[in-house]
Amino acid sequence: MPKYVTTESGRRIRLPTPAEDAAIKAGIEADADTRELGAEEFKTLKRIGRPRSTSPTKVSTTIRFDADVLEGLRATGPGWQTRANSALREWLVSRQRGRRSDPAARSR
Repeated sequence: MPKYVTTESGRRIRLPTPAEDAAIKAGIEADADTRELGAEEFKTLKRIGRPRSTSPTKVSTTIRFDADVLEGLRATGPGWQTRANSALREWLVSRQRGRRSDPAARSR
């Protein structure tokens, strides 16, 4: 039965079996361009990629836009996703206000 660990971000990762681990180690030893790092070397490594979010309210998702809409958003430069988020929030708030003042909307 496979063993799993859960990361801080909540991802489940299946650990290699002893046979898979041996094959991985054999591959490392056979490759002249790589080697297994020691504990001290491992501590000096720096994290790469997108930094961890400080705002747990952000959720990664996939959404489809018309090509011209996406092009227009991107053309506004860095921060376009934040501006798109603000525009969607503004639309949501205005829609919610409209529903509260519309008696017909309450019955929907």
